[in-house]
Amino acid sequence: MTTCFSRPAFTSRVVPVIVLSDPAHAVPLAHALLEGGIDVMEITLRSDAALASIEAVAKAVPQMHTGAGTVTRVAEVQRVIDAGASFALSPGCTDELVEAVKAARLPFIPGVMTPGEVMHRREQGFSLMKLFPAQQAGGLGMLKALGAPIPDVMFCPTGGVSPENLKDFLKLPNVAMAGGSWLTPADALKAGDWKKITQLAKEATALAAGA
Repeated sequence: MTTCFSRPAFTSRVVPVIVLSDPAHAVPLAHALLEGGIDVMEITLRSDAALASIEAVAKAVPQMHTGAGTVTRVAEVQRVIDAGASFALSPGCTDELVEAVKAARLPFIPGVMTPGEVMHRREQGFSLMKLFPAQQAGGLGMLKALGAPIPDVMFCPTGGVSPENLKDFLKLPNVAMAGGSWLTPADALKAGDWKKITQLAKEATALAAGA
């Protein structure tokens, strides 16, 4: 993970998309996910607790690959790096954001929704992209359609991915991984029910292994 063109080094094919309201939950959540076989977290910048949560995991659980999600502004790039994020993801992308992550040498998964956006980001050097919102963008059908004319691009579909369709997504040859929020439900986070999250992670890991 030395350049923005490289795929982040985690092994899990399931990426938990996480919104944390309390940084104190970050470390036990990381351990719960690891116990369930998932070595990656996408902690989204959708809450004031995000940067502190990323920093806590980066310091206390170095074996967890901690990504910053919902990076949409240039100013956020250095902030997530300073917090300890090892890579970043965006729901969409701008050329200015691409230039910022390139300058910072931060591994980055840009968000795309259309064939034109995929081709544009490919020209900028990216071969792994986040299809978002995946279901609204056409879901499985869109990914199959993209695979024929643009076979050298891999995707991380996010948005509408669930245990019910996870295997279908992961079976596609142009899907490297899939993201979803079902792994870290708000009620479990609020209650500190780490056993439930570990169980959800184990179930997702088993589904991924069978894809």
